[in-house]
Amino acid sequence: MPAGGFSAKPAGGVEFEAKITPIVIISCIMAATGGLMFGYDVGVSGGVTSMPDFLKKFFPTVYRKTQDPTINSNYCKYDNQGLQLFTSSLYLAGLIATFFASYTTRKLGRRPTMLIAGVFFIIGVVLNSAAQDLAMLIIGRILLGCGVGFANQAVPLFLSEIAPTRIRGGLNILFQLNVTIGILFANLVNYGTAKIKSGWGWRLSLGLAGIPALLLTFGALLVLETPNSLIERGRLEEGKSVLRKIRGTDNIEPEFLELVEASRIAKEVKHPFRNLVKRRNRPQLVIAVALQIFQQLTGINAIMFYAPVLFDTLGFGGDASLYSAVITGAVNVISTVVSIYSVDKVGRRMLLLEAGIQMFVSQVIIAVILGIKVKDHSEDLHRGFAVLVVIMVCTFVSAFAWSWGPLGWLIPSETFPLETRSAGQSVTVCVNLLFTFAIAQAFLSMLCHFKYGIFLFFSGWVFIMSFFVFFLVPETKNIPIEEMTERVWKQHWLWKRFMDDNEERAIEINGQKSQKNGHTNGFDPVTQL
Repeated sequence: MPAGGFSAKPAGGVEFEAKITPIVIISCIMAATGGLMFGYDVGVSGGVTSMPDFLKKFFPTVYRKTQDPTINSNYCKYDNQGLQLFTSSLYLAGLIATFFASYTTRKLGRRPTMLIAGVFFIIGVVLNSAAQDLAMLIIGRILLGCGVGFANQAVPLFLSEIAPTRIRGGLNILFQLNVTIGILFANLVNYGTAKIKSGWGWRLSLGLAGIPALLLTFGALLVLETPNSLIERGRLEEGKSVLRKIRGTDNIEPEFLELVEASRIAKEVKHPFRNLVKRRNRPQLVIAVALQIFQQLTGINAIMFYAPVLFDTLGFGGDASLYSAVITGAVNVISTVVSIYSVDKVGRRMLLLEAGIQMFVSQVIIAVILGIKVKDHSEDLHRGFAVLVVIMVCTFVSAFAWSWGPLGWLIPSETFPLETRSAGQSVTVCVNLLFTFAIAQAFLSMLCHFKYGIFLFFSGWVFIMSFFVFFLVPETKNIPIEEMTERVWKQHWLWKRFMDDNEERAIEINGQKSQKNGHTNGFDPVTQL
């Protein structure tokens, strides 16, 4: 989920004077509810699509399969393009909305963009919870996807810009943490509403998404616009006034002048996308795009979207499948907290490589168990093996949550130079949403055709991506952004070849000020599903 903003540190690396004011904490908590909303949307769909009443109303063919497993393969009873579209339509809409959100974030500001996201969310929730037919249901999901596109563009950017430098990283991960909490909350709600026998449990699950949607909307009405956005749009005095409020000090002139200069530099980047494809920027672009593709090919979103459906397919039974999904959601939250404390100590490469081994082994074990114990028309999986499958899924989820989840966004955010950062992160976001949509739309069909081999399919990609990390992804821990070219790219065995060319940059920055520490008008994503 994209984030970013200007630095709160001058070129010399000395922090500007700034207190952690109540207005900053309150504003960030309110804004981070956008992550809660996104996480709830991710988590709620899998539980709802496993509820008999929901299936009976919107997907009667799937419902009949679930009631009579002898009709079809046990792995194929949920294989339905319409059912997959219910989940995936949100991400396709989010992909398209991202382009519009990029414009509104820049021209209107972060705060109005969050408000637009909240309105989309509320309308989408109303349509989903009151849906009478499949068309109404899908339209609601599309509107939720529009909310995701606008929120994921504006909220992390808002968090990054309003926070003092020393807590900026933590507040950015607060958004990612809220995503995982939203998923867990959705799993808990689904576990409770699945027991409602009157046929409206699924409506309650979908309708409760209105709580974080309302919080985000009211929060957007109450918070202040960021000084960066105000300065960027020429409202200098207003920007200085807001900066004084959020920093809790009158000594804001050095930071204010730095923000003005950062805005001027960013505006001189006339053709960032053209500059992005220059030879010297290919290493960052290749790594950013590959990380987003690989992140989805780990299989994480397939598990998080469809955890209850998956467990039910494996013969766990309705209650057991939802309970298992709650467990994986809790593991996701805890492991994301682990990432906050370990990423700057252990390093990016070590986390990615360790997680690669952990994910590979857990998926192979799951595939072996299912291949031996779960046949096309089998009864419930034996209790002992069912517990082992859940443990292995949790092992997989924990590894992803402290590695490929946050780092798939963090690494691109700290490697692109100023003049291509906005364009580079836009590409990063779009590629991620595109492959999220593809996996969501294809997973149940893949499960039907591959059966237990679906886990071998994903484990094969984990193996490939681990080799990619080992050979091609450099360590960026504790390396200042302005020194990335000299200390990272020019030292790498392969990427240094791209740094020695004489190709001129598409954009020339006056006085070569482009390397000021952390200046950016782009995004700085730190999120996962």
